[in-house]
Formats: sequence, structure tokens, C-alpha cells
Amino acid sequence: MVNADVSAPDNELHAEAAFSAQSGVFDQIYSTDAIIEYKRARVRQHVLNFVPVGSRLLELNAGTGEDAIFFAQQGYRVHATDISKGMQNVLATKVKAAGLDAQVSNEICSFTQLNELKDGGPYDAVFSNFGGLNCTGELDKVLASLPALIKSGGTATLVIIPKFCLWETLLVFKGKFRTAFRRFNAAGGRKAHIEGEYFKCWYYNPSYVIKHTTQHFDVVALEGLCTIVPPSYIEGFGDKYPSLFNRLKKWEDRLKAAWPFKYMGDYFVITLRRK
Repeated sequence: MVNADVSAPDNELHAEAAFSAQSGVFDQIYSTDAIIEYKRARVRQHVLNFVPVGSRLLELNAGTGEDAIFFAQQGYRVHATDISKGMQNVLATKVKAAGLDAQVSNEICSFTQLNELKDGGPYDAVFSNFGGLNCTGELDKVLASLPALIKSGGTATLVIIPKFCLWETLLVFKGKFRTAFRRFNAAGGRKAHIEGEYFKCWYYNPSYVIKHTTQHFDVVALEGLCTIVPPSYIEGFGDKYPSLFNRLKKWEDRLKAAWPFKYMGDYFVITLRRK
């Protein structure tokens, strides 16, 4: 079990073990939910808006390769990285089955050790989806490594879990106080539990990312994700209430980049352009 003063390397070891253990069932768990499909579509379209087809993309915390395969099928070249050996094995199998070996390469590497990448780029873009970067208390270290990896004019699109989520806070009215306030006062990280492994996660606001990248990057887009649409852990919402779900999607698509909604989602999506 991870204790309060767990070191960064030890936390990564626990996270790697957790996601490797889950790799065999990860797609089965997360591939059929309507809200997860909505989130993936939103993030992918966001990347497509800023990264020209044919670009070379470095993906961090690539997981089982769902996004790597998608972007390869659109005409991108993807170098998919992850610390989890299990996830990388599943990714490699899926890439081979899809006949995308020439367009997708992979490498086991922690995003806190990107200076050790065998294929160090530079890349046209860097991409990290669905809060993978929240699995480190050293996000500043990850952000500091980006300038060397990205070409001038290239982009970084990061999907990160912030310190405040409107939907989650509203759970206080259902008596779920622990969930409603779990992002508050979590400077030391919050314990996560997957497949019998405990590790820590941290929450970061857009201001943190901007502060640690402003010397080398300009912000070109910032959106809230699952601000009006509920988070995917409200299981089955899209299937139980399809009409309401569609209305909420329309409202979120209109307001995703507006204040205050871009700061209130279950995630935020930020794209930075290399100066």
C-alpha cells in the first residue's frame, strides 16, 4: 500500500503494476460507455483541429493504443509511450492486427523521464489523454521536458483532471461527501486503487500548466470536458437518458471554451503552441 510519504519512483512502480494488471480488461471496461465515447470524440477532434494530418505525434500514457490507432488511421505517425508493460503489450498486439506497424511505434518510458526516450524527436505534436499526467506529483518535470521534444510551431495537447469539478461537487447533495470534496486540499495527492495496487494521483488547474510552460509556449485553446455532460463514472447515463444526454452534449459543445465552464469540468483540454 502507498503511504503518505511515498517517493515518486515508488509511486510509478505501483501505478505501472496497477495498469499492467488491468491491461487485459481495460478496453472491455471502458470501450462501450456513451460518455467515454463522447469524451474520446471531443478530444480527438480537438487534436485534429490543431495538428495537420501527416504530422509526427508523440503520445504519453498511450494505454492500450485506442488513440494511437485512431490517429494512425487518419494519416498520422505516432510514437506511443507508456510506463505500463502490460498496456504496451496490448497496444503492440492491436497495432499489428490493424496492420499499422509502419505508422505506430511504441516505447516503454515514464513521462517523468522523457529525456531518456530512444526516439526523442523532435515531434510535430505531443498528446496525453484522460488524466494520465495526474499520476505524478512531478508534472512540472514533465512540462519542462516538452520544449526539447516539440518543433517550433508544434503543439502539445494535454487532458488533465483539475482541482474542481462541478458535477462532482454537486454530489454533496446526495450525501456523498467524500467524493464531493476529494479534490479539495489534495496537495499531497489522493490515493487511487486499481487491481489491488495503491498509488497516488494529483490534481492540477490550467493555471499550473500555463505557469510552467509560458516561457516556451503560448496557449491556443482551453476547454472544459464533462462540464455539462456528466462524468463517465455516472455509469449508464447516456444509455438511460439518451434525449437528455444529447441536449447536454449540445450545450457543452457551445459552452466548452467559455468562462467559467472551461474551468469546471471533470477534465480540461489545453493546447499549447511552441514559440
